[in-house]
Amino acid sequence: MPRTSQVERITKETAVEVELNLDGRGDSHVETGVGFFDHLLTSFGSHALFDLRIVTKGDLDIDDHHTVEDTALALGAAIADALGDRAGIQRFGDAAVPMDEALARCAIDFSGRPYAVIDLPFRQSAIGNCSTQNLSHAVESITRTGAFSIHLAATGFNDHHIAEAGFKAMARAIRSAVAIDPRRDGVASTKGTLT
Repeated sequence: MPRTSQVERITKETAVEVELNLDGRGDSHVETGVGFFDHLLTSFGSHALFDLRIVTKGDLDIDDHHTVEDTALALGAAIADALGDRAGIQRFGDAAVPMDEALARCAIDFSGRPYAVIDLPFRQSAIGNCSTQNLSHAVESITRTGAFSIHLAATGFNDHHIAEAGFKAMARAIRSAVAIDPRRDGVASTKGTLT
């Protein structure tokens, strides 16, 4: 069964289209109008080995918040949709990713219960036209609609490095968690369900 999905999220503030293949080769095309966020999502797709197409039209005349948030919500929903009942996946994943002086660590549980603990110590208010405040919010939004828990923390001094290491660590952890376990029948839970 192909693990793919297509999600549209349309509001008065944004229009988001996401196409996702969990078993891809890392080919990404991202257009949100927020350059640094595009960079992070492209890196995310590459390191998760997801084929990912995202096109967002948002109210950037106001600021980047709605565009980043709604894109993240649609991406999380696409991941959840592509996973279906989550039978046969590893469920847990973790990764540590260095980027020069920055180091990000991420642990993921595709439990069906969204929860986010995020510690990204940004020093600037923005990177390019992307608010750093919205980057942590984006991670939380992905987990909310993706229905998984995440612990993501980083250290470092360069905000670009902190953000990029964080998104790469998240990608690698998700890649591990959604991988098929050939020894697993059904879901990875003694309860028999992931919720």
